Amino acid sequence: MNPEKPLNIFYEEPDPDRWFIYDRYPRRLIRNILRRKPPRPGGVKMVAFELMRGLDKLCISYRFNDYAYIKKHPKEIACIIGKPHVLFKWELSNPILFGAGIFSHPIDCPDLFIKYPNVKKILVPGKWMLDMFRPYYGNQVLSWPVGIDTEKWKPVINDTEITTDFLIYVKILWNYNEQEKAVLNPIIQELKKQNLTYTIIKYGNYTHTDLIDKLKKSKASIFLGEHETQGIAYQQILATDTPILAWDSEGYWKDPTYYPDKVKYSPVSSVPYWDERCGLKFKNIEEFPKRLQDFISSQVEKKFSPRSYIVENLSLEKCAMKYVEIVKDVIKELP
Repeated sequence: MNPEKPLNIFYEEPDPDRWFIYDRYPRRLIRNILRRKPPRPGGVKMVAFELMRGLDKLCISYRFNDYAYIKKHPKEIACIIGKPHVLFKWELSNPILFGAGIFSHPIDCPDLFIKYPNVKKILVPGKWMLDMFRPYYGNQVLSWPVGIDTEKWKPVINDTEITTDFLIYVKILWNYNEQEKAVLNPIIQELKKQNLTYTIIKYGNYTHTDLIDKLKKSKASIFLGEHETQGIAYQQILATDTPILAWDSEGYWKDPTYYPDKVKYSPVSSVPYWDERCGLKFKNIEEFPKRLQDFISSQVEKKFSPRSYIVENLSLEKCAMKYVEIVKDVIKELP
């Protein structure tokens, strides 16, 4: 098989019937009429779109959701970004590269490679997730992150006045009220105690324009989340050369669908792609005051250069090329 052929990329959002057969079609029409603006792409859809943008930058060709073509060419690889129903729905005989938008844990499909022996490799977004999947799927699972648009997310140098010491990005998904009292409120109290100004932005309640506007006025960011499979939002912040003081508790994966009855896995990370250029981390609220002072001192001494980390490791081009290399490796292993 010629590895220089266009990639065959597939991505679909699930849209099942809800109340009666085929009701998804009128529901979709009504949604489109009522929406004033197109919906903001979700995380997995962004993975598909940003991969294709990276391929465009590299001048690497691809087909998108061309099921007619792939069925006529059963020896070519089907690159199913997600979501899982695409794999389950389309009975393809082609070799398949599946991910990174797959199910959350292997217990959702422990016999995947028995049911779908044509799946050759699975991709997950980051290392801790790779470590969680490996005991079930072995070396057939690999880690691959999607790239960050470093042209859109870039240092903002203009006439905007820096008015805020920290932009607090809050992505607390589980037990919000409890975590607000235990983590967010004490952080705010410590910032006030040290006469440091802040603004807050919450996951799911902002646009990219909102985030960029707040970053223009902020010296640094505090990132609060239990865990991230990749962490596109904090990486977008880093790409603007804004250093981050990140809460990284390294505890259990606490998705309530699985934890604690079905799965107890640790350690996870809220910043799975990171080095010393990005900023500093704290594990718990007791560490926060000291790490805050360390962070401010390091920032004054200009020790951070987060954008360089993103450009070197997570640009659209770098990650798209890595994806192409994985496809080529899969092709080499085919009989």
